[in-house]
Amino acid sequence: MDDAVIAVALLLVAATATAAVAVRDPVRQALVLAVLGVALALLFTVLQAPDVALSQLAVGSALTPLLLLLSVRKVRRQRKGRTE
Repeated sequence: MDDAVIAVALLLVAATATAAVAVRDPVRQALVLAVLGVALALLFTVLQAPDVALSQLAVGSALTPLLLLLSVRKVRRQRKGRTE
């Protein structure tokens, strides 16, 4: 039973990581990266590493995508300001 849960979690991580690489829009990449962070936190929980899972949940699914979204927003504002 444990092996099946680990295999499903690994497949979920592989699928979301592939989606993060395949998506071209930076905003969508940040959102898929957040989902990847949740999937990794789930994998760490299944592997009985709750401290690592909580860190991954905070950093990988919240802070990093937020910083990426804020960076994309700033770059788009600067481009819009230059063209006008």
